[in-house]
Amino acid sequence: MSQADFFAAVEAGDVAEITRLVEAEPALLRAKNERGASGVLLACYNGRREVRDLLLAKGVPLELHEAAAAGQLPRLKELVETNPTAAKSYSPDGFPVVALAAVFGHEEVARYFYRKGADVNAVATNGSGYTALTGAVASGHGAIAKWLAENGADVNYRYAQGYSPLLTAAANGHLEIVKMLLAHGADLQARTDDGKNALAFALERNHKEVAEYLRGLGLTT
Repeated sequence: MSQADFFAAVEAGDVAEITRLVEAEPALLRAKNERGASGVLLACYNGRREVRDLLLAKGVPLELHEAAAAGQLPRLKELVETNPTAAKSYSPDGFPVVALAAVFGHEEVARYFYRKGADVNAVATNGSGYTALTGAVASGHGAIAKWLAENGADVNYRYAQGYSPLLTAAANGHLEIVKMLLAHGADLQARTDDGKNALAFALERNHKEVAEYLRGLGLTT
């Protein structure tokens, strides 16, 4: 029962309960849920930074994908130096490790993977279609998105329901990312499978500055 309680506490961000459970059963630090995710990875996925840092402080042993998601460069260097192909690997739930670094804002980690041969356009194998660029854009990490675009990431990549990085940036109201993507050749006219373009998303979600900028480029819905 404690394992289920542990993962529930991680998702809820209940630091006191996690501390109590781990002190009673240290093996929980290495436990995996039914999808193969550890407490650290689940904390990253749920934006529970305090929980992530607590588990790291308790010395949880990190696998490569967990180190990538948590931004633990020294640990992942240990792993990649002994197995250079690991930079091109995927997490058990199907995300490229370079995409995990990007989506959680760890630019130094993403750059390291790239130097070690990671493909910035590697696509998740879990049906999400995620790449490093789509992850960075969705999370609003403009600097990482720009670096990826400058290093060969496909700014016109299309994934679930026909979304492109530009459409996601517009939908989330990230004007600087919209400008950056367009500067790197993103298709202003891109539409999702149901026909929405960047301006439609900006208007729908009341991102006035983005809408004004797109209209200034001559875009109509």
